[in-house]
Amino acid sequence: MKINKILLFMLKLVVSSGSLYLVFSKTDMKQILSMLKKVGPFYFCAAAFIYIVSILISAVRWKLLLPEKFTVRRLFSLYMIGAFFSSFLPGVIGGDVVKAYYLNKDAKKISLTLASIFMDRYLGYVSLMIIGIVSFPFAMKFFGASPYKWAMPVIFVSFVAGSFLFFGLQLGRRFRVVSEFYEYFVSLKTKKDVLVKTVALSLFLQVMGFMSVAMLAYAMGENIPVLLLFVFLPIIITITTVPISISGLGVREGAFVLLLGLIGVKPEVATSLSLSWFFSVFLGSIPGLLAYIRHSGRLNSEKV
Repeated sequence: MKINKILLFMLKLVVSSGSLYLVFSKTDMKQILSMLKKVGPFYFCAAAFIYIVSILISAVRWKLLLPEKFTVRRLFSLYMIGAFFSSFLPGVIGGDVVKAYYLNKDAKKISLTLASIFMDRYLGYVSLMIIGIVSFPFAMKFFGASPYKWAMPVIFVSFVAGSFLFFGLQLGRRFRVVSEFYEYFVSLKTKKDVLVKTVALSLFLQVMGFMSVAMLAYAMGENIPVLLLFVFLPIIITITTVPISISGLGVREGAFVLLLGLIGVKPEVATSLSLSWFFSVFLGSIPGLLAYIRHSGRLNSEKV
């Protein structure tokens, strides 16, 4: 099992390294560094702050999805720890795994813990798909004759089909670990107000993230239509979510170059924008280290 994990990590490392090499080989590194300097500390910190605020709102959403009473402060702390592990130990320990571990210390029911984390992620992706498919018709003219214009509809249809198979036909019941999830899903289905609130929060969170990217582009002197980001970013996020790379590195940059190239954005600018977005998230996740130290200290004191 351990060997498989090492091989998987090495495969991700190869994909990320290879993708970054392809991107950087077709761009001017000096221009990329110049564009990153253009962003400056203020906009980097502003984007990092937006990321932290988005985690706080995510903690509020997570609290709505949990039947047991947990404070927003505790869930925010766990979210920050997950963000830290995802950013600083990508491909080694998943952020959701860490969140599940610490939450289960209190919940004492792993199925509930995993189900709430899954639903938290799922609703976030639902909002991403809504934004992408609603904005798609208005952005068609920017794609021209490019075959990539069908990426968003294909992703949306695939997501709807996958959701139907998982929730409608309940194919997940075949797996013992997942089968207990459905009890949680059935109970959540009756709470219409919770679902409405969580989807609304998810939509707001996605818009915050998109505006952060638009702000970083503005700092570089690029005026990228927000409407296009509403279509491009759901595609990019979907691609980078596929676990074939380390934190999406390389794959994300390639997607930025490919899609933004459709509207005439230079590869150096697209790469710089992708990296600046990644670095702002990286910076925003640093406080998670303090939360991790505090939680580790609390658990050690309980053992004593």
